[in-house]
Amino acid sequence: MSEDAIFSHAAVAAPHNLAAQAGRDVLLHGGNAIEAMVAMAASIAVVYPHMNAIGGDGFWIIREPNGKVRAIEACGFAGEKATRAAYEAIGGIPQRGPMAALTVPGALGGWSAALELSAALGGKMPLADLVAPAIAQARAGVPVSASEQRSQPRDGSALFDAPNFRKTYFLDGERPKAGVIRKQDKLADTLSQLSHAGIDDFYRGDIARELAADLEAVGSPVTRADLRAYQARWREPLSIKTRTATLYNTPAPTQGLASLMILGIYERLGIADVDGADHSHAVIEASKRAFAHRDRACVDFEIATEDFDRLLSPASIQAEAARIDMRRAAPWPLPPEQGDTIWMGAIDKDGLAVSYIQSIYWEFGSGVVAPSVGVLMQNRGIAFSLDPASPRALKPGRRPFHTLNPALAVFADGRVMPYGAMGGDGQPQFQAQVFTRIAAGQSLADAVASPRLLWGRTWGADSVSVKVEEAFDDSVASALMRRGHEVERWTAARRDGFGHAGALRRGLKGEVAAAHDPRSDGGALGI
Repeated sequence: MSEDAIFSHAAVAAPHNLAAQAGRDVLLHGGNAIEAMVAMAASIAVVYPHMNAIGGDGFWIIREPNGKVRAIEACGFAGEKATRAAYEAIGGIPQRGPMAALTVPGALGGWSAALELSAALGGKMPLADLVAPAIAQARAGVPVSASEQRSQPRDGSALFDAPNFRKTYFLDGERPKAGVIRKQDKLADTLSQLSHAGIDDFYRGDIARELAADLEAVGSPVTRADLRAYQARWREPLSIKTRTATLYNTPAPTQGLASLMILGIYERLGIADVDGADHSHAVIEASKRAFAHRDRACVDFEIATEDFDRLLSPASIQAEAARIDMRRAAPWPLPPEQGDTIWMGAIDKDGLAVSYIQSIYWEFGSGVVAPSVGVLMQNRGIAFSLDPASPRALKPGRRPFHTLNPALAVFADGRVMPYGAMGGDGQPQFQAQVFTRIAAGQSLADAVASPRLLWGRTWGADSVSVKVEEAFDDSVASALMRRGHEVERWTAARRDGFGHAGALRRGLKGEVAAAHDPRSDGGALGI
């Protein structure tokens, strides 16, 4: 049994300790949870570049002290030159390189929108103070993380050969080992420019001009006009009510729908033994039911046609649960997605709570680093399809499907818990395993640290099977195989494949319990 870290007033959780320290310091100086999150988002882009960057996207769930829950969609759209004809001419959408860098970076637009809300709620910390830790980290250099050293990027040769990648992330011509100090001077310059010119400079100022010129020079379809046209959007969050809590998540184009459906379906299966064979089987089978809807519904918000309220209605959730055979695994014909990202959370002394995800999709995204500004570009656009009949069809100005989905729960007794996990298709599954454990009475620390399973294909795994961690219960694994699941046991060396999860929970007296995944390089800090 592990005890939660309990803080009297406020706390943060992040997958890297330096990012967590940046957020905690903001709270110490009187900043709110949104301001702390921006500081962490800037820092994590420096210290965890294989998982996220300011050239990626981000999604926010924010619960105000008055109970209002908001969502920010900071998802970039396909560039004006990202036409179907252009990609058909080269044989498809490549996974790495300039033509993979086909969507506008949206994350910074999300920071801007969140800080506008922060100011309306009384936040007063200047942007320069929030990004100062990240600038110092990039300028002085930080140790390469253990997680980065463990990562085995998919299509690595194409990644490493992407423009400016080796110059930025290799040392002495080789991938650096964990602990080696690496500087990112160009990124430090860009963050410094943002600190005095403002975030809008990234899209409509000097940084935009330099970034657009760099992208044009290497052959990316993203133009300066695309950057100028971008802005993050406020969206109405999705929600579902269970016996223990009201759960919130982000709408299309994220897979927040799937995360909520899994937990709704799971509850209706009436599982009594958390972490037993029924628990694992239920999570897997609920994931299959949810993903079948996700793959049709979770597309660009502007063209989404599914009725999300209907899909999350009690009648619909009950019907999905009724289709699950608790004695036998259902077949699965559809190919899942994969991806890499970070989740972070923050709660301040007033009860403002933030659940945040920031991503570049695969490890190091497209691999393209804009040389003038040091911005690593995502490869989220590979989620598009060249089939014009597909709901994910590529079109300039269209947003791609996102595995990202930050979660937040408001318990029936008033406790508030932002939580989440990284890991592509694994995100909804890891969220489900963590939340159901907490709802059953486990500590946050135990719920986050306990062995997890992953059904499907993610992090470069080719088989659509059930992966379990080295310490996963043998009897449960055997029971799953008897029910028809193909089970693979992964060693500790592949622990990142089970995601980096975290959670914070504000109690009724204002105390905050916090935990972050021991599989990561981070932790939870507070005041």
